[in-house]
Amino acid sequence: MTTPNGGDLLVATLRALGVDTVFGVVSVHNLPLVEAVDRDLRFVPVRHEASAVNAADAYGRARGTLGCALTSTGTGAGNAAGSLIEALSAGTSVLHVTGQIDSAHLGQGRGFIHETKDQLGMLTAVSAYAATVTDPADAGRILREAAAAALAVPGGPASVEWPIDLQYAPQDPAALDGALPEAPVLPEPSAAELDAAAALLAGARRPLVWAGGGAARAGAGLSALLDALGAGLLTSNSGRGAVPEDDVRVVGNFASGPTGRALLAEADALLSVGTHFRSNETGDYGLQLPTAHVQIDADPAALGRVYPATHALRGDADTVLTALARRITELGAATEDGWGERVRTARDSARAALRDGIGPQAAVMDALTAALPRRAVIARDVTVPSSSWGNRLLPIHDPRDNVFPRGGGIGQGLGMGIGAALAHPERPTVVMAGDGGLAVHLGELLTLAQERPRLTLVVFNDGGYGVLRNMQDRYFDRRSGVDLFTPDFEALAAATGLPYRRISSEEEAGPQIRAAVESDGPTLVEVDLDALGPMKNPFTPPVSVPGRTQ
Repeated sequence: MTTPNGGDLLVATLRALGVDTVFGVVSVHNLPLVEAVDRDLRFVPVRHEASAVNAADAYGRARGTLGCALTSTGTGAGNAAGSLIEALSAGTSVLHVTGQIDSAHLGQGRGFIHETKDQLGMLTAVSAYAATVTDPADAGRILREAAAAALAVPGGPASVEWPIDLQYAPQDPAALDGALPEAPVLPEPSAAELDAAAALLAGARRPLVWAGGGAARAGAGLSALLDALGAGLLTSNSGRGAVPEDDVRVVGNFASGPTGRALLAEADALLSVGTHFRSNETGDYGLQLPTAHVQIDADPAALGRVYPATHALRGDADTVLTALARRITELGAATEDGWGERVRTARDSARAALRDGIGPQAAVMDALTAALPRRAVIARDVTVPSSSWGNRLLPIHDPRDNVFPRGGGIGQGLGMGIGAALAHPERPTVVMAGDGGLAVHLGELLTLAQERPRLTLVVFNDGGYGVLRNMQDRYFDRRSGVDLFTPDFEALAAATGLPYRRISSEEEAGPQIRAAVESDGPTLVEVDLDALGPMKNPFTPPVSVPGRTQ
C-alpha cells in the first residue's frame, strides 16, 4: 500500500459526487491525479485539453450533474480555456483540475517547464470559480468548494490549479471526505410579488411562456404552469426538452422566425424563465415582446437586463413556477377560446416551413428521428444542418439529451458527444458535425476509436465552412477562407478502425442511419451534401452585417 496523496483525495471527492469518468491529457504536472483516477475510476485520454473540458461538460449535462477534466499547467491549461468559456456561457458544471509547477518556483518567471504568467488570472477570467492549492491540508476543502461552486445556480466551470509537489504530498486517509458544503439557498419571491405576477398572468387572454436553459430542471413546475394558464411555449435552444417537444403546446425554438414573431405580436403577456435572450435568438435584440412581461431567473443580474420586466422574480425556477401555477389555478385563467388552437397552428406551420426549406436534408432528419430512441443524446456542433434544423426539428424530450455548444464555438461537438456517450453507455448518442468543425479536433477520432462508445458521428461534408460560405455568397462579392481541403472520410475511418457508411441520396438515409444507430459501437456516417443536393433555402447565420441588406 502506498501513502495516499492528492490523487486519492480527488478520487474520494469525485466518488462522493457520483462521478465515475474523468477526461484529460496526462502530463508530468498532473501524473498523481491521473494515476489515481485511472486506477480507481475511469480515465479517458482525449487528444486535446479543450476536448477534455468539452467531454466533461457534456458528461455533466447528460447526467444532470458534474463533469471533471484534468489538464496540465501552462499550455495545457491555456488549451482548455476556450472550452471553459463554453461551459461558462452555458452555466454547466465542470470541475477543471489543472497542474502547476512546483510551489517553490511559482511566480518567479524562471522559465520552469510548463510555467506561464498568471495562470490563476487566466482561469479566473474563464471560470465561475478559480483557486490555487497552496497547502496540502487545504486541498480537500478547495476541491469541495470548487465542486459546490460548479453545481450552484447559475453555475459554471470551477478551476483548481494544484502545484505538482503538493499533489504528491501525503494526505490523511481520515480526511478523504468528499462531502460538499451545503449549497446556498436561493431567495424566494415574497407572497406579494407572486400574487401580483400571478394576477397579471391570470388576466391575460393570449399568454405565452419562453423557457431558457434555466428551466431545464423545472419541467414539473413548467408543465403545471402551462396547464393552469393555457399558454403556449416558446423555447431558446437551451430550453429545449424542458417540456417534451411532442407536447402540442410546445412551439419550440422558433421565436425569432416569422411564425414566432407573429405569435409574440398577438400575445398580451409573456412569462420568461431562465433565458438570456441571446442575440442570435432575438434578432440582435430587435425581437418585440409583449409589454406585460413576468421574468423568472436565479441570477439577479439577468432580471430586466435585455427586456424590461413588469414583475422580476428571483428564485429557483421550479419553485416559483409551481407557486405561480397554484395561484393562477385559484384565480382562474382568462385565456380566450381558440388560443390553444392558435398555438398549435403556429407550432405546425413553423415546422412545416422549415422542413420544406431544408429540401433533401429532411430525409436525414427523418432517418435520425425514426432510428433514435426517445432518450437518445443528440449532440450538435456548429454546422448548417445543426443550426438550421438540428436545433429546431429533431425532437428533444429531455433537456439532458440536448447537447450543443451554447457559446457558438465550432469544433466542440465530437468531444461533447464522447462525454455524453460515456455518461450513458447503454443509450445511443448521435453527433451532428460538419467537415470544417470536425477538422478542428480531428484527433478525437482516435479517442472515439479507443473508447468505442455507442456513438454515431454524422459528418455533413460540404467541403468547408458552409455557414460562412452562404453568408459570403449572400452579402459579399467573393469567398474568403471558407473552401477547405476535405479528407477521404472512408479512408480516414479505415485508418482509425471505425466502421464507415455514406449517404449520397435521400433513399440511402434511412438504412444507413438505422444500421449505424443499431450497432453497439461507434460509426462514422458521411453525408455527401453535393450528391444529396442543396437545401431549398440556403441557411445564413442570424448576425447583422452593417450596410448590407438582410
